[in-house]
Formats: sequence, C-alpha cells, structure tokens
Amino acid sequence: MKKIKLLIVDDSALIRQMLTGIFETAGDIEVVGTASDPLIARDKIKALNPDVLTLDVEMPRMDGLTFLRNLMRLRPMPVVMISTLTATGADVTLDALALGAVDFVTKPKADVASRLQEYADEIIEKVRMAAKAKVKALDAAPPSAGHSVAPQSGIKKHFKTTDKVIAVGSSTGGTEAVKILARMLPANAPAMVVTQHLPLAFSESFARHVGGVSEMKACIASDGQLILPGNIYIAPGDKHLQVARDGARYICRLDDGPSVNRHKPSVEVLFESMADNVGKNAIGVMLTGMGADGAKAMVRMREAGAVNIVQDEATSIVWGMPGEAYKQGAAHHVLPLDKIAGQIIALMNG
Repeated sequence: MKKIKLLIVDDSALIRQMLTGIFETAGDIEVVGTASDPLIARDKIKALNPDVLTLDVEMPRMDGLTFLRNLMRLRPMPVVMISTLTATGADVTLDALALGAVDFVTKPKADVASRLQEYADEIIEKVRMAAKAKVKALDAAPPSAGHSVAPQSGIKKHFKTTDKVIAVGSSTGGTEAVKILARMLPANAPAMVVTQHLPLAFSESFARHVGGVSEMKACIASDGQLILPGNIYIAPGDKHLQVARDGARYICRLDDGPSVNRHKPSVEVLFESMADNVGKNAIGVMLTGMGADGAKAMVRMREAGAVNIVQDEATSIVWGMPGEAYKQGAAHHVLPLDKIAGQIIALMNG
C-alpha cells in the first residue's frame, strides 16, 4: 500500500517532534520531512513532493495565511491547519479554510506538550481524509468572504409559503459551503438551521463569516429562540440544535446530551427533529463532510414528506456525509453546490 507522504510545518521543535511521533504510529502515513517556517517548507515541498501538509497558523518569517495563499495559487495541495482554540485562532482558521485548506486540528491553549497526544486519533484521521480530498487552485475557488453579496440570478424573491424551514448539515469543507449557499439566498428566504461540525470557540466567528456574505441574518441559535424567515440559526459548538414546535411556530431547542455519531452538535439530531416536528414543510440539505452523520435521519425526513438536496461528489471536498445520504436513498436532488440555492427557491415557488 502506498503511504501518504506528509510534511509537517511548525515553528516549535517540540510540536514537530510530537506530531512526527503521532504519525509514526499510523502505518499508512510517512513523515517525509519537517520545516520550522514557510520558506524552508517551500524548498522541502519542491524536494520531497509531499501528498499532505500540516501547517501551523502562526509562523515566523511568513505567516501561515500568506504562505497558504501562495501555495494554493501556485502548487495546490491538501493542507490541514494546526490551530489554537481562541477567538483569534478561529478567525484565522476560517480564513485558511476559505483559502483552500481542507480541514483543521485544534491544539490546547495550555500544556500543549502533554495534551497534544489526546488528539492523536483525530489528527491521523484528518490527514488520511485530506489525502483523498479534492483541492482546487485558489483562483478557481468559489467566492467567499469579501466578495459582494449577490443572490443567484433568476431567483424570485417572493415565496408562496413562509413556514418552510431549511435544515443544513455539513462538516469537512462545510464552513465555505454554508457561506456559498447563504450568499446565494435572498434576504427573505425561508429560515435556515445549520449544524456544522465545529468547536464552540469557532461558533461566533463562523456566524460572523456567514452573516458577512449573506443578505440573511446569521446568529448562534439560543434555546427557545423563534425561527423566522430571513434568518440563519447556527448550532453552538457544544450543544445539539433541534427544531421544535410552539403552537404554529417553530423554535430552536438546544440539547446538552451526549455526542451522536461522535459529534456534538450532530446533524443526526437536527434532522431527526426536522422529521418529527417540521415534516413536509422541511427542506433538507446535506453538504460536504467526512463520515455519515445525519444520513439515517435524512431518510426519515424524506419519509416524513421533506424534500432533500445532497451536494454532488464533484463539488464536495469530501463526499462522505452527502454520499452516504445518497446511498441510503435520502436524496430527491443531487446538485453542484452553486445550484442548491436555485433548487431551494424553485421548491418555494413551485
């Protein structure tokens, strides 16, 4: 079996040593080199031709974002960011994902040397996934933060019903996919509830990034919050988001229960609540992501009368969650990412 060739880029000699030790336990990953800064990394990429790069956000001589931007323009390759669980780290990491990084791993703020080993399984799995991910040159990437807000052409801005709810599930690659979907919907679109696999420290930053590109208003969902058209409600990173009924109205419910499918928040929990409480008024959307979280519940949504849309394989960074939903028969429509908003509006006006 061909091993995944990995280059580790981090200014800390201790972190480079620890990461190398973690990857040595994986029989299918070979650390072909390490680099203490992006300029050394640039030369080693040319010499070693790695399959995947791990990249620290904060680097000497050239910051991680500048290096990543140049890399994705000139020599696109799968990159997993090594980030800190801080507000600043969240913003920079989301910017890195917008530039084309496949995924990120968070490292603890304190006692990194002893606690990094706790993340070993996650780090190894994300590098394996990154090696299979679709990576595009930066110039070919879809618009994201900083681009003008422009709902998809041809979309009507008036709907026949206002009680529909769009439920979105996403994971790897989803921070950008959700932004692209939100950017293409008009201000009075049906309410959208979102479960994206992210840690709590990233939630507020993610909501700002989504709201910054959309005519809709984005926020972190709160318990008991009324669900209204034109608004995007994002699950906080430490609780499950559910949609419940309060008479004729829909409200957000937050659940502090155990992880489901190893995730909290879990798409499975959100989609189960949509099947139970929204039924035929639901539109389910499964975007790019690793694993199978939400696929079974999406089948239940279909059985309850919802119309489901799955992102296609060609435009997904990882066709895990959407692929599994498709395989289980949950999808009515399998579409490229930039066509999903148009399909949602067609359903509203149909």
